[in-house]
Formats: sequence, structure tokens, C-alpha cells
Amino acid sequence: MNRTLPEHIAEQFVTGWNQYDAKQLADIFVEDADFVNVTGLWWQKKEEIYQAHDYGLRVIFNHAKLELKRTKVRYLTADIATVHARIRLSNQTALTANEVPQIRNTLFLFVAQRIEGIWFCIAAQNAEVQSGKETFIKKADGSFEAVNYGKFKK
Repeated sequence: MNRTLPEHIAEQFVTGWNQYDAKQLADIFVEDADFVNVTGLWWQKKEEIYQAHDYGLRVIFNHAKLELKRTKVRYLTADIATVHARIRLSNQTALTANEVPQIRNTLFLFVAQRIEGIWFCIAAQNAEVQSGKETFIKKADGSFEAVNYGKFKK
């Protein structure tokens, strides 16, 4: 894929995911890239990012599809930009036979750098969108609950 614009990073991520191709997905990253997933796992090299997504696309997300809903690019310099990407995830693999995982909405932040005319991701982070919620509370049993204290409802 030709990454002549920063938003092509998000597009290639989604395409690689939807083709269950961890190599295509990992190819957007520089060798020493960082990736923080939705639960806070932090992969610190392109190879780790590849391995994590290769496993995920074979086991956790082997029928899942991503849909790129919206991107927003902010240029920090001519060769450095941030790309926010709203992404919808469907068909995640069930953990147990009697459950059906629901559609999830996430927000990615890709920090991009143009190197020799091609945009690469140097860092990425994925956050789960909890509409109308402001934060999480950790309960005594170790589980988390998305909560709203009432001020922000966006």
C-alpha cells in the first residue's frame, strides 16, 4: 500500500487486520515503534507488534472485522503528524460458547513520521470508547466498570 498521506497508516492497519495479515499490519511501523493496546499491553518493537497481532488475528480476532469510521490528521511539522482514527470492531471471537461479543468502538492514536516520502507509525495507542462515560472504577474483585460522574456526557 502506498502511504503518501498520514491517514494511509490507519487505512493500512484496517486493511491488514481485515485480511488477517499481521505482516501487512506491522509494515506501517518503524523498527523501534511503540504500541499500547486497549488493555495497556505495551509492545516496544515492530517484531513484538507483529507477533502480538499475528497471535490476535489467529486466536482472538480470527473472524473479526474493523471498519474505519473517521480519521483526523494534525500536522505537527511537515514530516510529523498525529492520526486519530475512530474504528469499529465486530465479530470478535467468543471467550466461551454461551456468549456473543458485541460490537466495540475504539479510538486509535497513531503518531506518524514521513521518512523518504513514506509515512510510518512511530507510536500507536488504542482506547476503548465508552460512550457517555468519564472514567473507570476498579472494583474490589479487580474488575473495572465504566462510570459517569455526571459532568461530561460526550
